[in-house]
Amino acid sequence: MSVPTRRAPSAGEPSAGPIPPALLPVAPVEPGADPEARLGLRFPEGFGWGAATSAYQIEGAATTDGRGPSVWDTFARTTGRTANGDTGDVAADHYARYAGDLDLIRDLGLQTYRFSISWPRVQPDGRGAINTRGLDFYRRLVDGLHERGISPMATLFHWDTPQALQDGGGWVDRDTAYRFADYASAVFEALGESVPVWLTINEPKTVVQNGYIIGHHAPGIRDEPVAYLVAHHLALAHGLGVQALRATGSASRIGGALNLHPCYAADDDPATLAPVRLYDGYENRLYLDPMFKGYYPEDVLADQGPASPLVQGIKDGDLEIISQPTDILAVQYYTPIYVTTDGGTVQKWPTTVAAWQQVYPQGMYDILTRVTRDYAPPAITVTENGLPCPDEIGMDGSIDDAARVSFLRDHLAEAHRAISDGVPLESYHVWSLMDNFEWEAGYDQRWGLIYVDYATQRRIFKRSANWYRKVISGNSL
Repeated sequence: MSVPTRRAPSAGEPSAGPIPPALLPVAPVEPGADPEARLGLRFPEGFGWGAATSAYQIEGAATTDGRGPSVWDTFARTTGRTANGDTGDVAADHYARYAGDLDLIRDLGLQTYRFSISWPRVQPDGRGAINTRGLDFYRRLVDGLHERGISPMATLFHWDTPQALQDGGGWVDRDTAYRFADYASAVFEALGESVPVWLTINEPKTVVQNGYIIGHHAPGIRDEPVAYLVAHHLALAHGLGVQALRATGSASRIGGALNLHPCYAADDDPATLAPVRLYDGYENRLYLDPMFKGYYPEDVLADQGPASPLVQGIKDGDLEIISQPTDILAVQYYTPIYVTTDGGTVQKWPTTVAAWQQVYPQGMYDILTRVTRDYAPPAITVTENGLPCPDEIGMDGSIDDAARVSFLRDHLAEAHRAISDGVPLESYHVWSLMDNFEWEAGYDQRWGLIYVDYATQRRIFKRSANWYRKVISGNSL
């Protein structure tokens, strides 16, 4: 989840041509009065219903069984970086409570569960010796999923760069991409085809924008030119990770996980189309084009300039590695972006507890159809979609998160419409399975289907969880 940060284009910057139809403003979806009202929409047989988490946000056990520190351990323990000084040291204590959490996943009816593997838990220094105790945790987790009839989907990197690698330059250093490939190879060797779907890098854009431009995510750097070199090294790591899986001969599938923001013109001034196009270049095409087409968008490269770290950092053969054929694209949709003539942005729709998130369900349809039309991935999965709500335990012990039910229903309706129009969407994962450490917001934001009482680590199904269980059992809205 990233906050858009693009600057206005320079005067006289050329337009990249006509804006794609999916980037033009469209009418809103009217929400229903009853959040649980049936829409009569049945999903294809075999559609996968799931939820998602990430290691640092739920596992805790920050120093248990040989885990090394990550950039997020360092960042969160630095005064003033997170709300209330919160850290992921304990989080939802999933490392100790995983068996009970797997039972909750089963009781919820999930068919697929997307989680991430902690790089510093598996390889504490980001290079060299593998920590077998860390790998054993993920073996137990994957085995427990299979025992309960749930299909594992594992993400190799969800922002927790080993601090030892960061001390040597982190993602600014090209070598980190190769260290990632070594780590990926060790994980593939350990878990093999017990994980049928692998995702390489989660939301590289968030690392770039929030970690290296705004600086309110780890590692907390503010250097925009260098940030786009980081984007290239993350893309290179993705390609090297794909190569590493292919080298094993595994039948498992693999792809990247991208948070994509549909970009729309904020007004009907024709002069707005060029800045919208460039904004889309930085938000979407910078990550999609090299992965699927083997080149970076020309308008973004021109905007960066020939002497930029990004342009200078692209070496011979890099784009061939980055564009290795993949089996699936993981799409994460949270919010649209409305761009003004001067390259700024405006709010068009109501926001959630997360002020950066505008609620616009049709953006789900627009981004899914756009990537299908422009990039033709063989399969698509939605791996994150959700919102934070001001969830509180009621007098009767329940949590009535009606707004979450309405949000998920309306977004799933748009996903269904996309499937009907030819999008190869095979599964959907709510963000998130349970409340967790929400990065710089600490524990102030609750995104889960399952409420976590952090004082006791008690788990409670929210109204949205019970509603989602019925959606899954009926394979319909």
